Amino acid sequence: MYVIAAFVLIAVVLTTALASRFSVPLILISLGVGVVFGSDVTGLIWFDDTHLANALANGALMFILFTGGFGTSRESFRLVFAPAMSLATIGVLFTAALTALAAWALLGLPPMYAMLIGAIVSSTDAAAVFSILRTRSIHKKVAATAEVESAANDPMAIILTTLLVSLATQEATHGPWWQVGLDFFWQLSGGVAIGLAVGWAGTRLFRLLKHADRGYFYVLLIGLVFLGFGLADFIKASGMLAVFFAGLVIGNSRIPFRHGIDTFLEALSTIANVGLFVLLGLLVFPHEFAKIWIPGVGVFLVLTFVARPIAVWLSTMGAGFKNKEKLFISWAGVRGAVPIVLATYPAAAGIQGGGDVFNIVFFAVALSVMVQGATIGKFADLLGLSRKARAKPRQAMELITFQESDLELCELTAEGVPGAKALVSDLALPNGATITMVNRNEQIIAPRGSTEIVPGDVLYVLTRTDDRDAVARAIARALAQV
Repeated sequence: MYVIAAFVLIAVVLTTALASRFSVPLILISLGVGVVFGSDVTGLIWFDDTHLANALANGALMFILFTGGFGTSRESFRLVFAPAMSLATIGVLFTAALTALAAWALLGLPPMYAMLIGAIVSSTDAAAVFSILRTRSIHKKVAATAEVESAANDPMAIILTTLLVSLATQEATHGPWWQVGLDFFWQLSGGVAIGLAVGWAGTRLFRLLKHADRGYFYVLLIGLVFLGFGLADFIKASGMLAVFFAGLVIGNSRIPFRHGIDTFLEALSTIANVGLFVLLGLLVFPHEFAKIWIPGVGVFLVLTFVARPIAVWLSTMGAGFKNKEKLFISWAGVRGAVPIVLATYPAAAGIQGGGDVFNIVFFAVALSVMVQGATIGKFADLLGLSRKARAKPRQAMELITFQESDLELCELTAEGVPGAKALVSDLALPNGATITMVNRNEQIIAPRGSTEIVPGDVLYVLTRTDDRDAVARAIARALAQV
């Protein structure tokens, strides 16, 4: 078994390396590898336990959503809070309702199946959206809206699906309509409250333990993710919403070993994504697609070209977006991890036909990843909304301090006219600001006063937090002309 697991992981990495030039998303490769090694193709790994798959998938989702919150800056969150939250709540409801209506009226699916499928596919995939958008320089408000929405809309879809599964299994309380609404509100508000509290407490724990070995910070981080999810689940609130907001608070706080924790979370999220999609690929039996491919294609078409665009247009009214920007946000609604995980809920709950629901959703999500995921960058180029982003430097610096300080080591890319040059000694930097390292095309330069700065250089500047923008402006002014 260990040898087979090794072959699975190595196959994912090698295939990803070969397919990266064609912009094939990692999640699609992981799914494909899982299907190939699964019960219905090579038969090397027999796996059909939906209960175990559901439990493992929820564990992976905790870390994926926490990482999404951790990587969302407070500035981006504030910039697009209204439209992103509208998309993540009202937009999810519109998407679910319109998809369910079409699945019932056009595809002839039973009403409960149609509602379940609509709820399950209503959220977008944070991992896919983040990984694709951050390879392009897209208008800040547009990119931030798509990113924050993708990270924040999963809990709404999870809550909606959970409520429908409860209704389908007759586990929900058959009380007045307002009681269901109250439960819904409690899951949302309780999840946010627990997340904010765990994030606040976690930040202070990091600072309290600042003298500890950095390895313990990683263990503490995992403990906080479990704590946020567990506390919210205990009070019947949304655990997924709790871990997202816990990550948001901690990620936007001054904590020790920030760069190392960021790298650790990035690795953990990648492992969770790969493991999750390989697992879900193993759960698929492709021979069953023969009877569900028509509704699978139908759900994808309705979701992508009808429900999502209408939901985006309605949810962003008055937000100041141009038509082409709304069109891009609509196309950026790639489906991924959460819908496939949620598709295991009906089968795990023993709902008759739950296997067909899973296969339909899997088929629709696979199409979304293949069609939308592989073309988001090109679509942005076509609309004139992007340019290729600079590659992230392989070398970096981090400021590690055990004392409270208003200083930070910021990473800035020198902007200016091509061919322009400026000496470090000639830069009118704010008092106390110091350039500590220059990264030029992966070459590290220890700066002196006579060192030349050119456009494209990545500078690491030790400065007061409030002076960060002033540093960037000073560099830009010095490189504004040849």
